[in-house]
Amino acid sequence: MQIKETENAGLKRAYSVTITAKDIDERISGEIKKIAPQIRMPGFRPGKVPANLVRKMHGEQLHAEAFNAVLRESVDKVIADNKLRPAMQPQVELADGYEQGKDAKLSVALEVLPEVKAPSLDGLKLERLTVPVSDAAVMEAVERIAANNKSYTDAKKGHKAGDGDQLIIDFTGSIDGVEFDGGKAEDAPLVIGSGQFIPGFEDQLTGVKAGEEKTITVTFPADYPAENLAGKDAQFAITVKAVKQPGEAEADDEFAKSLGLESLDKLKELLRGQLEQETAGLTRTQMKRALLDQLAAGHDFAVPQGMVDAEFAQIWAQLEQEAQRSDDKDAAMKEIEAEKDDYRRIAERRVRLGLLLSEIGQANNVQITQNEMNMLIQQAAQQYRPQDRERFLEYVRNEPMAAAQLRAPLYEDKVVDFLFDKAEITDREVTREELEAAIEADEQDAAETAKKAPAKKAAAKKAPAKKAEARAEDAPAKKAPAKKAAAEKPADAPAKKAPAKKAAAKK
Repeated sequence: MQIKETENAGLKRAYSVTITAKDIDERISGEIKKIAPQIRMPGFRPGKVPANLVRKMHGEQLHAEAFNAVLRESVDKVIADNKLRPAMQPQVELADGYEQGKDAKLSVALEVLPEVKAPSLDGLKLERLTVPVSDAAVMEAVERIAANNKSYTDAKKGHKAGDGDQLIIDFTGSIDGVEFDGGKAEDAPLVIGSGQFIPGFEDQLTGVKAGEEKTITVTFPADYPAENLAGKDAQFAITVKAVKQPGEAEADDEFAKSLGLESLDKLKELLRGQLEQETAGLTRTQMKRALLDQLAAGHDFAVPQGMVDAEFAQIWAQLEQEAQRSDDKDAAMKEIEAEKDDYRRIAERRVRLGLLLSEIGQANNVQITQNEMNMLIQQAAQQYRPQDRERFLEYVRNEPMAAAQLRAPLYEDKVVDFLFDKAEITDREVTREELEAAIEADEQDAAETAKKAPAKKAAAKKAPAKKAEARAEDAPAKKAPAKKAAAEKPADAPAKKAPAKKAAAKK
């Protein structure tokens, strides 16, 4: 095997590798010796099949396996001999014209991690903004739950349905006199003014009374998922079986019991814990931002562009998803396109901070246990369908880069916790609004620094990466489940958005 360096500029490295035909053939011969004792062939005793016959029978397969093994070893040798720290998986290309029995010429290109000196942690100071959870905040949460759990009672005879009233209806939908799939339901609940149904449906039922029959015409939105319904006028024959009026749920022991709890005090206790957890999370976010800003201020080293490209792709995918959900998709895309270079600088900042945190962790022996890693892998596997989980686990076991991607967010958090322990922390009590405002200000400041743009850009409506841009601490996006239902609610009422087969499904 011959290895020659062809590029050494900045963080880029490239090598030409020649794998001799002799090396490949020796590997094949070694594999033949291993499998020959297991080969069975008429006319030969078990294990006595000549090597040349084994080669003739399985030559193509043996060559492919041997070649791939030698290729992997050659890349490993390039890395080991040159003491490289690859930033990402090396790019390996086989030169044109390779045939079995000839030397194989490869090109190996990669970027290496920069040499980053772990900063001194002396003098690290942070302010921790804390929010005490008041009794009033807990009671407000209780009342909010009560308001969302209204009970409905039959209205007086002759009562005309108004905003907030609940109707129990049967309906049948048709287009040009022909019923369509998903357009029929019985005893369907509908709250006037809730926006549950497609535009115009609820409006035309305002003022109806129990026992009334009515036919209405509505137009499905042009972007309705069911192509056979999108933009079309539909008629719904409706029977109003009941009109109900909302009642106020009282925040008392009986209400708590209706939720499956022992008492109102138990509900308050549960909600207080949730609120404390929420505010603690916000406090950590604020501290983490402040910490990263301090680290970023003193470091400006070159970073691997491949890592920046990957980080930018993640940010951009998030932006595009948000733009597609916007009311004006074209305007949203135009807005983010105008800021494309800014978001690339944001990606670079995130990569730089990630490398810096990694260096701090290694210098201070911050580690992730095998137990913690196993839990991470199992959690990630749960996002996939049961039939796909084993394949995912096998992939992570065999692909170091995949395991590293899972490991990175947890490792980063452990390094941050380590730095919190090292820092001199002062506490200041604030309101939740003040804490949220501080986080928003940190986001804006970091965005301005990374983007070198006016603050209004950092706060742009259609810029979901605004939070990402200020946070190198954001973990890589989790993979979504392989298959996920489009909606969790029953598919028995006309909706704004629904799969084609459930054309009239609730949101």
